Amino acid sequence: MSRNGLLAALAASLVLSASVAAAQQQPSGAAPAVETPAPAQAAQTAQTAPGGSTVPPAGGAPTPAEPGPSSAISLTLPRDLSPWGMFMAADIVVKGVMIGLAFASLVTWTIWLAKSLEILGGKLRARRAARAIGNAATLTQAGRQLGHNGGPGALLVRAAEEETALSAGALDHVSGDGLKERVTSRLSRIEAAAARRMSRGTGVLATIGSTAPFVGLFGTVWGIMNAFIGISQAQTTNLAVVAPGIAEALLATAMGLVAAIPAVVIYNVFARSIAGYRQVLADASAGVERLVSRDLDFRTVPTATAMAAQ
Repeated sequence: MSRNGLLAALAASLVLSASVAAAQQQPSGAAPAVETPAPAQAAQTAQTAPGGSTVPPAGGAPTPAEPGPSSAISLTLPRDLSPWGMFMAADIVVKGVMIGLAFASLVTWTIWLAKSLEILGGKLRARRAARAIGNAATLTQAGRQLGHNGGPGALLVRAAEEETALSAGALDHVSGDGLKERVTSRLSRIEAAAARRMSRGTGVLATIGSTAPFVGLFGTVWGIMNAFIGISQAQTTNLAVVAPGIAEALLATAMGLVAAIPAVVIYNVFARSIAGYRQVLADASAGVERLVSRDLDFRTVPTATAMAAQ
């Protein structure tokens, strides 16, 4: 073989080996990366069908989830958490409880105003009568000073005068102990009647003070039951969903306390005032008994009786 033929064969073998090496390295190379569209891009690739309906993308991208029942229910919950707003949004039973407690509170303050004026006027009249009886020397003089006053003090004096007039025929033959007992009995009945008359209305305060908290508690229990039912329907324990119903329920307890606390305080104040009024009547009654006893002692001394009357 000639020298030129050898060189040509060597060159051909080199080219062939280089092409084989390149073919072996080609599979081990990095394959070009395939870009995956992002969810936002996949959503944008959705096509619109001719009928106007949206066709989901071919990549199977998930569609946005529809709002659950909790979102729909939370939109209907009351947002006004003022007392009036909670009252308007409350259940019919809770509304009835609140209206009853509001009426009880109105009755409490009405009784407070009326009885305060009545007790004040009664104590003033009783003190004037007790002062007039204490300053009188005889029963007749006390009756003239009180005149036709319709207060309990004047009733005490008139009752003693009537009993003395009824027993006038027997006093010349018997002692005056029986007259004193009869006068004391009539005076005690007048005192009891005046105290009962002054105590009218205070029993209502005691009833309101003892029952209003329990009525408010009933409204609270009923409201919380409805709140729990709403929670189960909303399928959530979110505070924004739970709070309005519980607040409406607690409003009933608050109104019960607002009605009960003033009623109890006013009842205790009236009890002390009426006790003081009865004490003034007792002083007036004791003064009338002293006048009756004095008149009986002076019956045997006509001159002393005339001087005492002057």
